[in-house]
Amino acid sequence: MTPAINLLKREKIAHTVHSYVHNAHAESYGGEAVEKLGLDPAQVFKTLLANTETHELLVAIVPVAGQLDLKALAEAAGCKKCEMAAVDAAQRATGYLVGGISPLGQKKRLRSFLDASAQALPTLHVSAGRRGLEVELAPADLLHLTGGHYAAIGRPR
Repeated sequence: MTPAINLLKREKIAHTVHSYVHNAHAESYGGEAVEKLGLDPAQVFKTLLANTETHELLVAIVPVAGQLDLKALAEAAGCKKCEMAAVDAAQRATGYLVGGISPLGQKKRLRSFLDASAQALPTLHVSAGRRGLEVELAPADLLHLTGGHYAAIGRPR
């Protein structure tokens, strides 16, 4: 089990784990999950890490069908600007590999922001901590476990 799934079990949070065979040549990890699991792209969220101007790492959780709006993330976080974090920094802080970074069970507790579109969903899907492994849970439970906040940080492609 991954740290994300272990956390869900330990906290007795209702969830469902979905797995599929990951293709190492897939262009988009989230897109692959949508396709292989037959999910609604509006319900599948990717976990991205960004750096603030003070080098604080932030977690941004946005629909795979869209993109992260770095200006909106900076505004939500109360900083001047954000940029995408380096892969090695993201992996070191979370303990997960890119493509399998879960917002749950990360090595370090980072400030987390969930796109406001999730508020309308009964459940959403995020990485369970490994490529080819997704977990479905209620958005409120995700925010509770991450200490996160809703923010309008996503934008359409």
